[in-house]
Amino acid sequence: MASSSLLLLSLMLTPAFVFGEDLSGLAATSSLHKRMKREWIWNKMHISEEFNATLPHHVGKITSSIKNSNTKYVLEGDGAGTLFKVDDRTGDVFAYERLDREKKAEYHLKAHILDRRTDQALEQPSVFSIAVYDINDNAPIFVHRVFNGSVLEMSPVGTTVTKVTADDADDPTLQGHANVFYKVIRGERYFNIDKDGNILTAAPDLDREKQASYEIVVEAIDGQGLKSEESGTATVRITLTDINDNSPTFTRGLFSFEVPENIALSGEVGRVEVRDIDEPQNRNTKYSFVRGTHQDTFQIIANPYTNEGIVKPKKPLDFETTPIYQFTIEATDTDINPAYSKMKGSKSLATLHIKVIDVDEPPVFKQPSYTFGVREGSDINETIGSVSAYDPDNAKRPIRYSILKSNYFKITNTGFISATSKLDREEHAWHNITVIANELEKGRIVPRLETHAQVYIKVLDINDNAPEFAEPYEPRVCENAAAGEVVISISAVDKDETPPVVKFTYSLVSEHNNFTLIDNHDNTANVTVRNGLFNRELAKVHYLPIVISDNGVPRQSSTSTLTIQVCKCNENGEPTFCEEAAKQVGVSLQALVAIFICILTILVIVLLITLRKRYTSKPNVLRKNVAEIHEQLVAYDEEGGGEMDTTSYDVSVLNSVRHRGMTSPPLTLEPRACVYSQVQKPPGMGLSSPQEMAMVIEMKKDEANNDGDLLPYDTLHIYGYEGAESVAESLSSLGSGSSDSDADCDFLNGWGPRFKMLAELYGLESQEDLTY
Repeated sequence: MASSSLLLLSLMLTPAFVFGEDLSGLAATSSLHKRMKREWIWNKMHISEEFNATLPHHVGKITSSIKNSNTKYVLEGDGAGTLFKVDDRTGDVFAYERLDREKKAEYHLKAHILDRRTDQALEQPSVFSIAVYDINDNAPIFVHRVFNGSVLEMSPVGTTVTKVTADDADDPTLQGHANVFYKVIRGERYFNIDKDGNILTAAPDLDREKQASYEIVVEAIDGQGLKSEESGTATVRITLTDINDNSPTFTRGLFSFEVPENIALSGEVGRVEVRDIDEPQNRNTKYSFVRGTHQDTFQIIANPYTNEGIVKPKKPLDFETTPIYQFTIEATDTDINPAYSKMKGSKSLATLHIKVIDVDEPPVFKQPSYTFGVREGSDINETIGSVSAYDPDNAKRPIRYSILKSNYFKITNTGFISATSKLDREEHAWHNITVIANELEKGRIVPRLETHAQVYIKVLDINDNAPEFAEPYEPRVCENAAAGEVVISISAVDKDETPPVVKFTYSLVSEHNNFTLIDNHDNTANVTVRNGLFNRELAKVHYLPIVISDNGVPRQSSTSTLTIQVCKCNENGEPTFCEEAAKQVGVSLQALVAIFICILTILVIVLLITLRKRYTSKPNVLRKNVAEIHEQLVAYDEEGGGEMDTTSYDVSVLNSVRHRGMTSPPLTLEPRACVYSQVQKPPGMGLSSPQEMAMVIEMKKDEANNDGDLLPYDTLHIYGYEGAESVAESLSSLGSGSSDSDADCDFLNGWGPRFKMLAELYGLESQEDLTY
């Protein structure tokens, strides 16, 4: 403290040392009006933090070489006017608060020297600083109250776990003020700390399975032994990370399971359990068989989630062969460090007992699949091959065979396969069939005991097809082609198998043509011109029959016709004009039969339609309404001229009725012609009187009404329906609802001269004469 006071006193009594760039200025005296060089004689001050003296504290003094009684000093900058103040006459600077270096270590201010009267600057302003001296008044403080760290279990001594940090706010440039030292005050048996704050392991056998976490306390002090009671300590929580350092052990010494003999290869027999105190990600248990026969019959697969051993069969089980299995099994973990396995044990053993349960099994084929060959065209009773299956159980039931959905093959009860029809390799070269084997008990098939086997039958080829052209050739030849010119190169194909030894030969049916055939001895041949110079006027198309034969047994051959067109060609031998040859169309017998059946069917349909039309065209008066009966007077298209027409009808026929009386003679059943068709109309007959015409009509109506042998309709030769569009409507009396006397026929007067007589008979007297 004495040394600090002495230093402060020297600062206040002496000018400040020069620090940085000197500032100078020119000042002018008011009397001489001359500017003389002036300069500040200070630029830095110092003061101790937390200075324990009466306020204000004298910091220093700012002076200038200007000698002027009107000089005034002014401060500007950090804390000017509040924290720091200056005596405007003497330049003494005072601090009015205790300073803390940890809050602000240095203050920067600017000093002004002014004329008190005018407030004009006498010199340029000068920048200076006030530095706060540090005292060791702060203890180290941890940046966190709790730190977390982790380290692998069983790590060697000195392994870094984590790092802690404490800060000291004092000036680090002063010896002992900000130096931090660490110490473990709890948990030092397992961990320690170095000077940089690194937590290190202090024990070699930290085992997670014994203790998974630790909590230690560390302390921080500075170089002078200063420490904080509240923030000078911190807690460090350390977690041990698991490693694979423990071997699995069986939970029991004996595992017993029962399994049916028909279990699938992917089925589960049972599970063996182990205990591994490591975490799941560090468990890698391997199971193996140590002792016991038929070890290759089963396998044990570790479940990656539960670490259990799943026992599964690798081969089919057979109760009749091996009813019981017993093994000694072992559980190990090959990923464990050998050093740890010696400390904690390396393996665990247990007994595995498996009992096979007998079940009624389906038949078993002696082979999983069968392959047979048969020559095409063979006799249907010829045996192609046989299959065989047996009952694996002690019952040894008989077996019956059948084929699943096949139209080509059959099988006997003893398993012999034969064809149901002749086979053609060109239709199907291979046949895949499924043979079913069933067990029989008392002659009946045992349900659910069925086994399938695939049978592959290859149809062996025989030479039963003749070779033919490989494609439909359309060769052309120029009419001026020279002898020896190649027209086309032909090749052949055969539906039968064509191994490399098969050779095709070509020959002409006749040599009497202008072409030759040259065999190339590679299953092709060239058609060439024999003499040349074709005449298009004589033949525009030449048909060349060619015989193609193979060398098979038996030898097969066919004749194919090559249609060669003779064309006009240009100088380069390129065809310029060719006439299309008539295409030969071949129709098979089956096609002809089909065409004949179609034609016959069409004829029958046409005949039936004709008969139906003829039947329906006959009038059936029973199915017609009264309004549909039409009048037929000799000819249908004869309209007639009405009462005034004396040439269209023979009125004498009607008059003949008067001589016979009103009673109609009895009708005979003998056929006779219509009376109107037999009567010749006399030419030039005069008109009858209205009374006579009326009497004849009444007689005819009475005749028709009283004739019991005819239909109850008006005779078609007298009355008929005029038509739906006729204004006169029907003349038939059958549809009338009233008598003639009730009908108002006055409208006949308006129909013209043709209906004058009818108007006189049925209508009222005309008011005026009708004009023709």
